[in-house]
Amino acid sequence: MNLSRRTVLGATLGVAAVAATTACSAKPGGGGGGAAPAADEIKLGLNYELSGDVATYGQASAVGIKMAIEELNAKDGVGGKKIKLVEYDNKSDAAEATTLANKLMSQDKVLACMGPATSGGFKATIPVANKNKIPVVSGSATADDVTWDGKSVQEYAFRICFNDSFQGTVMAKFAAENLKGKTAVIIKDNSNDYSKGLATAFTEEFGKLGGSIAGEEAFVAGDTDFNTILTRIKGQTFDVIYLPGYYSEAGLIIKQARDLGITAPVLGGDGFDSPKLEELGGAAALNDVYFTNHYSSIDKDPKVVEFIEAFKKANNEEPNAFHALGYDLGHFVADAVSRASELTGEAVQKAMAETKGFVGVTGTFDVDEHHNPVKSIVVIGLKDGKQATSEKVG
Repeated sequence: MNLSRRTVLGATLGVAAVAATTACSAKPGGGGGGAAPAADEIKLGLNYELSGDVATYGQASAVGIKMAIEELNAKDGVGGKKIKLVEYDNKSDAAEATTLANKLMSQDKVLACMGPATSGGFKATIPVANKNKIPVVSGSATADDVTWDGKSVQEYAFRICFNDSFQGTVMAKFAAENLKGKTAVIIKDNSNDYSKGLATAFTEEFGKLGGSIAGEEAFVAGDTDFNTILTRIKGQTFDVIYLPGYYSEAGLIIKQARDLGITAPVLGGDGFDSPKLEELGGAAALNDVYFTNHYSSIDKDPKVVEFIEAFKKANNEEPNAFHALGYDLGHFVADAVSRASELTGEAVQKAMAETKGFVGVTGTFDVDEHHNPVKSIVVIGLKDGKQATSEKVG
């Protein structure tokens, strides 16, 4: 099948219903890809957080990827070859992700690997990718230094999501320009590079726009009682709270803040995007809450609407951003494979680096010289815990 970058979405969504009957052969979390691929198949690896602390991200990404691959296999696959996914659970552990990357590349002989979902896990696999000359691609690893450390590019690492600096910068502009905020309090996870990176970018941009940081508080992943830090900031004067963290702590912080009578808007990053946020925070607390994201389920773009309808039909649930990123990731890798001069890791890497005008549900993008996508961001507003507003920026 000749995959056109500009038509792949429309060409594949129409077969979603049929796709459900052509599932990949790998067992969830079980792997079992064997040795060299058969002549009529292309092996791709899934190295995801299917259990452990951030399983919700990995599980959703894997569901999106499988939907994309099932759609492709329901047609002609890629170049007449069916795609076989070899899937492993890295248990949300970076060391396990490294071990599985080695296994996927040296034993299972995959042509490219997708995942992990988080920056720490993904970065742990990059040395393995560079050594074996097999591309690794993440749909959601947002740390600034994932593919480029400021000096050199990680040759075999790519991602299809924006980076943390962009998230922090956009949210600072949203706070200053849309919410007319002049002062902010930052509550960040001091044990997490993602949280610290977003906080740094927000602080720098907010200052450039004339804003000031009235206070800064910190917690560590796994904390559940935030009343001490919230009581401290309750006595301060500020317009917004910037809370760059994962849903697991953010939901509790927002609930406890509202219980203390703190009504200021709460702003965050894509770590908010999980059904668990509402479960932990409660719908009543999740008002005047905004976060940057890759995709919004209320976006009226025809491509997004088409994806949502197909996803719901195939999976019987509403897709979130990680589903959408996983779906785009599956098509992005398949597209590169279809354009590669030969079925080798080197050729697929070259095709990925040359990607122009890829059309996905999370945006249309080129891959830049640092192996990052050039794409827009979405700011989502919540009302009673549900998405109520969506604005594309960038």
